[in-house]
Amino acid sequence: MIARFKDLCMDAADAPALAGFWARILDGEVVDTGDGDARMDLRPGGAGPESIWVNRVPEPRTGKTRVRLDLRLADADPAALLAAGARLVREPDAEVDWWVLADPEGNEFCAFPARPTQ
Repeated sequence: MIARFKDLCMDAADAPALAGFWARILDGEVVDTGDGDARMDLRPGGAGPESIWVNRVPEPRTGKTRVRLDLRLADADPAALLAAGARLVREPDAEVDWWVLADPEGNEFCAFPARPTQ
């Protein structure tokens, strides 16, 4: 092994607000780093990266997000994500069987349907 995954980092105009959005979605806790940035830590027992760092930047996002989160829904549809502040970009269709959503800063992410219980 050359390296081990540590954290995911995102840029945002309002880092605490975006960290709060992801904390609501992923059941995490927001940590104010005191410098305009924020960090979202997953609660103990969660799976995934150690943290999501949200760094305040002055410039707006100007292109398509090149890195995204893929989420597995707990429910049959993304209604809870939409209620939490996500925006629908694309619904499942003949080409894809997942939803493409955007967070409050416009960063796209994918939401996959819940898996049937076996």
